[in-house]
Parts: sequence; C-alpha cells; structure tokens
Amino acid sequence: MARQSAKHVVRAVGVTKTYGSGHATVQALRSVDVDFESGEFTAIMGPSGSGKSTLMHVLAGLDTVTSGQVFLGGTELTALPDRDLTELRRERIGFVFQAFNLLPVITAEENVTLPFRLAGKTPDRVFYEEIISKLGLTSRMHHLPHELSGGQQQRVAVARALLPRPDVIFADEPTGNLDSQSGTEVLSLLRRSVHDMGQTVIMVTHDPVAASYADRVVLFADGERSGEIASPTTESVLAALSDLSDPAVRLGAR
Repeated sequence: MARQSAKHVVRAVGVTKTYGSGHATVQALRSVDVDFESGEFTAIMGPSGSGKSTLMHVLAGLDTVTSGQVFLGGTELTALPDRDLTELRRERIGFVFQAFNLLPVITAEENVTLPFRLAGKTPDRVFYEEIISKLGLTSRMHHLPHELSGGQQQRVAVARALLPRPDVIFADEPTGNLDSQSGTEVLSLLRRSVHDMGQTVIMVTHDPVAASYADRVVLFADGERSGEIASPTTESVLAALSDLSDPAVRLGAR
C-alpha cells in the first residue's frame, strides 16, 4: 500500500455521521471539514456529546461515515475495503487508549512488539532501544503489566504506538486513568514525540490541562467544528469551553 506525502496527514471533508433512524436519529457529526498537519500535536475538545470521540473514530478508520471523505495522506480511508483498512491501521496508525489495552499475560516488551509479530515482521532494534530509553522503561521491559504502575503501563502503550513509526498516533483520553504526576509524564512524552521525533499526535481529551500540552486545540459542539485555539493554555481552553457550554454563544457563532 503506497504512501503519499502530504502536508495534511489527516483530513476530513464534509464528514457526516448519523446513528439510528426516524425519531431516534442522532447526528453525531454534521458536514465536518478539518485537517491535521504532519508533525503537530492537536487536541480535540468539546462538551459531552459534541462529537469529538466520534470524529476520532472515523479519522482513525475505526468507524464508518454516513457521508463525506476521510484521508490519511493521499489515501482515502472511506474508500478502502475492510481488509485494506485493517492493514492500513496496523501499519500507519498508532493508538493510545485510556485503558492502556495491554495483554496481561505477556511482558511489557512482548506487548510493545506484538503488532510486529502479528504482521510477521521484526522491529528495528536500534529504534526500539531508543524509544524504550527515552520513555524510561529500560529496566521494566521484562515485567508483566500488573507489575507496573499505571504511568509505566501507559508509557508501554506509547512505546507500542511509536515503534512502527506511524503516520499518526490517536490518543483517546490517554491520562484518564492516571494520577496527575503520571499524566504529566505521559503528556510530556507525547509532546516530545512530536517535537523531537516528528510524530503527529491527535488527542481527544476533556481536560484543559492536558490540552495545554498541544500545539493546537480544535473545538467541537453539537457535531460541528466550533473554532480552534493556537498555542493553548489551560486558561484559554477553560474560557473557550465555557463559551461552548453557553447556548447563546454557540448560536451566535454559527
């Protein structure tokens, strides 16, 4: 599957996502246009039910769209058959989830390299050692997940996402199960992966502090893009979320 270089590593064009039918219809996304540049750390934020998680799922090829297109570089995800989409997710997309998603019966090292074994491939050991060292995991790789702290488990998940050198990493509430210190460590690692390693990270979060680590925040409300914040701070994000929770302000912005 050939890659095509593009300034915008991920794009949504006119994306609508509808669940249900008739009186039970819910329009989670409404003709969304949004793009994400290579080498950028972007946070997606909005009130509950704003469509931010649905957007991440369709951008990552985890869910289908009702209408519109999603592109990863020059590849249209929304045009791929299931088998090709599965291969693309494995080779070109990394994931970091709130629940870590580590297999409990294998070591940290085996969890990190699992995607390669499933694909019948061997990871670049030099790059592997570099990542493990940068994440401070060198002495923990032969431990089982239950022998690691929550922060260490999430760092293992970050290492697993980084090792294949994906086009983009999607992080879904990556600090949701962590204490504040461990959360800060993970966010700093994601930020460094962007600024030091050229990685692209798209993170869904409800936490203004977490969003302040991003280069940009894209705001959503009622299934629509409602603005963005460049160089966000905790204070600027809090102010923007307060505006989004005010129906009068949302209606005035349309």
